Amino acid sequence: MSELVISNLHVEVETESGPKEILKGVNLTVATGEVHAIMGPNGSGKSTLAYSIAGHPKYTITSGSVTLDGVELTELSVDQRAKAGLFLAMQYPIEVPGVSVANFLRTAKTALSGEAPKVRTWVKDVNAALEKVGLDGTFAARSLNEGFSGGEKKRNEIAQLELLAPKFAILDETDSGLDIDALRIVSEGVNRFTEAGDRGVLLITHYTRILNYIKPDFVHVFVDGRIVEEGGAELADQLEISGYDKFVQAAKVDA
Repeated sequence: MSELVISNLHVEVETESGPKEILKGVNLTVATGEVHAIMGPNGSGKSTLAYSIAGHPKYTITSGSVTLDGVELTELSVDQRAKAGLFLAMQYPIEVPGVSVANFLRTAKTALSGEAPKVRTWVKDVNAALEKVGLDGTFAARSLNEGFSGGEKKRNEIAQLELLAPKFAILDETDSGLDIDALRIVSEGVNRFTEAGDRGVLLITHYTRILNYIKPDFVHVFVDGRIVEEGGAELADQLEISGYDKFVQAAKVDA
C-alpha cells in the first residue's frame, strides 16, 4: 500500500505587504484505495494545499513535509513529483496553443515511463480514453485546452488521469463549472480510477453535489489554512445542511 503523507505543512505567499502564511500546519495521510474530500469556504487555503504539494513556485513551504512512499516531495522538481506518482487536475487548466492533446499526452506518458508508447496501441488507448469521457477522436488533434469549454477541459483531465495512471490524484475543484451531464461523466472517470484499488484521491470541492457521485471515505473541513474537522461521508451531509459558518466562527475564536 502506498501513502501520501502531509505533516505539519506551513506555506506562505509573497504579497505587497510581505509574506503571508496561508497553510498553518496541515496534517493528512491518504492511502491507496482511499478517497479523501477536502471541503471548505472560499479563501480557506484548499487550492494552496493542492499547488504546494505539486510544487508551484508561487507557494513557499516554510516548514513541514510531504512524502510519497517515504520520498520527500518538497525536495523534488515538479516533473520529479509527477514521476514519483503525483497528478494534479487544476481548477483552471491552462491553454497551450500549438500543442495538440495527442502530442501532450504522448510526451507526458513518455516522460513518466521512460520510453515512448507504441504509436499503434497508443492511438487506440487515447481514443478509448477520450470516448469514455464523451469526447470523439478529433478532439486529440485540438490544441490543449485552447477554446475548450469548461466541461471539455475537465473531461480532458480525466482522460489524462486514466492514461497516465498515477498513484495519487489531487483534483482541485474538478466539479467547478460543470453541468449535470459533465459532472456525471467526470465522476464516473474518477470512480474508474479509484476502482483499480492501488490509487488514492484527494478531492477538493466547495459543494457536496460531486459527492453524490463520488463517495468519499473521509471528509476534512478546511478553514483558515487548517483542517478543523474530520469524519466520514456523513460529515458532507451535515455540511450540506448547516454550511461552514460554525467552523469559520470557531476558527476566529481560536485565532
